[in-house]
Amino acid sequence: MTKQRKAIALISGGLDSLLAAKVVQEQGVLVEGINFFTGFCVEGHTHAIRKRDRARPKRNNALWVAEQLGIRLHIVDIVEEYKEVVFNPRHGYGANLNPCLDCKIFMVKKAHEWIREHDFDFIITGEVVGQRPKSQRKDTMPVVARESGADDLLLRPLCARNLPPTRPEREGWVDREALYDFSGRSRKPQMALAARFGFEDYAQPAGGCCFLTDAQYSAKLTDLWQARGEKRYELDDIMLLKVGRHLRPAPHFKVIIAREEGEVNYLKGYRGQYVNLAPVSHSGPLALIDGAASDADLRLAARLVARYSKGRAAPEVEVEVRQPGGGVHTLKVSPMPPGEIPAEWML
Repeated sequence: MTKQRKAIALISGGLDSLLAAKVVQEQGVLVEGINFFTGFCVEGHTHAIRKRDRARPKRNNALWVAEQLGIRLHIVDIVEEYKEVVFNPRHGYGANLNPCLDCKIFMVKKAHEWIREHDFDFIITGEVVGQRPKSQRKDTMPVVARESGADDLLLRPLCARNLPPTRPEREGWVDREALYDFSGRSRKPQMALAARFGFEDYAQPAGGCCFLTDAQYSAKLTDLWQARGEKRYELDDIMLLKVGRHLRPAPHFKVIIAREEGEVNYLKGYRGQYVNLAPVSHSGPLALIDGAASDADLRLAARLVARYSKGRAAPEVEVEVRQPGGGVHTLKVSPMPPGEIPAEWML
């Protein structure tokens, strides 16, 4: 009997990974999915918090893709291991703090380790030649295969016919002629293929969910490293960078001010770790202080919180200041006029 081949597909939750897994699955290969959690992907985070995104489906798209395909999904936490990729990418950053090529190498390397441990045959990714300026070029795709250690066990079904045959193709585990030759940044071929497979509801037709590709987020992370004097972060840090209005009045402290009710509720979970402020004479936002703030700093922070409260036009707003250990006091301050908030404070 012919042995059934088994493949692990890198599932981001986007359209490309959905299609790549489906193409191979259609050839009778047993496909399972793997999703690597770095902490930087938007999935299940900010769009589940903010009111403006309330109409969007609140789902983990990687799990949703696995459901559409009817496959098992392995979610692997790589938050700690991934830090070295973010701090010191051998191939450098993209336009922001996105270490795209090193990221792809790292994830394919982890997938290669996984298939050896679980007796699977090869790896599937949704990469397309020419789709990404750094990690998905014809000259960098061999780099991913080589430096990850996967070599020719890495199959890219959506663009395989633009690349040299891999072992799964050469040995007949998959039919090369049933694979595709997509290239470039247009998503029309993928959307047409999705329609052929009957997929109508899919996420991220333009691909990508990593916050490190976002200029504003990258600026906040750079600011965090500068304030700490080193490249260092924990999961709570990178989550908080996604939420609220961030202002840094001085190098030694930052104010994180909620922009709406959902963010207020989210930031409440951090009141045991940070000094926090909230207006009590008027309705308004919750704010956290990141850093060691003096009494004068707290008064300044209170004025900022008052500025974003319903009392912004009042001569005075009473703001409650709570310490993580439970101490509470109030400050009566005049709201800071918008014109007095320097642009350089806004991150």
